[in-house]
Amino acid sequence: MMLHYNGFSGLKTKRIVFENVFSVLDSASLEHLKELTAKRRLIEESVNATSNITEATAREMSGGLTSRSQQDIQKLEQYLPILGNFIVQVDSISRNKNLLISQLKIQWSSTLCSSKFRIGSPKFIQINSLNYELGMSLFLYGVTIRERAIELLSEDMQQSASLLRKAAGVYNYLNAQVLPLLQSILPPEKPPETTANVASAMNSICLAEAQAIAIRIAEKQGLSDGALSKLHFGVKQFLDEASSVLQLGPKDISRRFLEYIVSCSNLHELRSYRHLAESYKQSEQVGVAIGLLNVALRNTKTLPGEQSWREIFKNEVNKISLMLKKYKEENEFVWQHKILSDFELPSLEGRKVVITTPYQPQRWQREIAFNKGV
Repeated sequence: MMLHYNGFSGLKTKRIVFENVFSVLDSASLEHLKELTAKRRLIEESVNATSNITEATAREMSGGLTSRSQQDIQKLEQYLPILGNFIVQVDSISRNKNLLISQLKIQWSSTLCSSKFRIGSPKFIQINSLNYELGMSLFLYGVTIRERAIELLSEDMQQSASLLRKAAGVYNYLNAQVLPLLQSILPPEKPPETTANVASAMNSICLAEAQAIAIRIAEKQGLSDGALSKLHFGVKQFLDEASSVLQLGPKDISRRFLEYIVSCSNLHELRSYRHLAESYKQSEQVGVAIGLLNVALRNTKTLPGEQSWREIFKNEVNKISLMLKKYKEENEFVWQHKILSDFELPSLEGRKVVITTPYQPQRWQREIAFNKGV
C-alpha cells in the first residue's frame, strides 16, 4: 500500500467578474469577457462547494463524466486557454492595466499554509496580478489531475501513473514559466502555492508517487528483489529532493504536508532494505541480509502521527520483523554466517525510471478590442 495525502481539497477563491472591470468596444469582445467569467465561475462554484446543480446535471454538462475530479479537470482545461489569451491581450493595453487588474480583486486561499484559516473561514490573500490567477489555477489543475490519479489507482495503475507524470509536468511548467513573472510583486504574506520551492517539490512528489505505482506494476511482473530495492530507493530520492527544496522555501507551511513527505520517504527506504535483504538471502549471503534488516528496524523508532499512515508502517515493520526472525533461525541452524555490522553492509542504491510529461499550454487566439480609455 501507499501513503496518501489529500490535504489540497481546501483551496478556495473569491468571485471575479471580468466584464465589470474591463471596458470593450464591440459585442464580440464583451462576449469573450463574459465567457471568461462564466468559465471561472464554474471553477469558483466547484472549489467553494457553492454549486446548486445536481450530479445528473453536472454529468450532462460535462458530456457524461461521472467523476468530480474529471469534471473539474475539464472545467480548468476550458478556462486556462482563454485566461492565457486574456493575459496576452491585457499585456498589450495601456499603463492603466494595473489599476484595472487591482479592481478584479484576485483572491485565493491556501491549503499549504499552516495558518490558513481565520476564525471561522479561510484566509484569502489578494495579489493584483493576472499571473497570480494563472499560477493558482495551474496549481489547482495539477492538484486535480493528481486527485484523479489516486481515484484510478485501484482500477488502472498505468493510467494513474501517467496522470501523475502529467501533474508533475504542470508543476514544472508553473515553476519555469509562470512563477518567475510573479516573484517581484509577491507580498511577505503569500500563498506557498506561488513559490518556486513548492512547485518544484510538487513536481518531485508526483514523480515519486508515479514511481511507487510503477513498482507495484513491476512486482506483479516478477521483477527481481535487487531491482525493486533500487526502485524503492529511487522513490525516496525523489521525496528527499522535495524535502530539501522545501527547507529553503516558505516557513509558514503545513506540518502535515511536510510529515507526509518524510513519512513516505521513510516507508520506501524500509521497503528498499527489505528487498535488498531478500536479494542477498537468495544469493545465500544470510549474514548480509540479517544486517540489512537490523538497520531497517532501527530506522522505525518514530512512526508517523496520522493513523492511516501508521497502519501501513506497522504492516511493513511486521514484514521485516518476521523476515528477520526467520533468517536468524535459519542462520543459527543451517548457515552459521557472520552477521555483518553497519559499516560492512552494502549501501542502498536508487534508480529513477519515471519522467515528467511536459505540459503544453493551449491558448485560444481571440482579439479583445479594449476601450481606448482603458
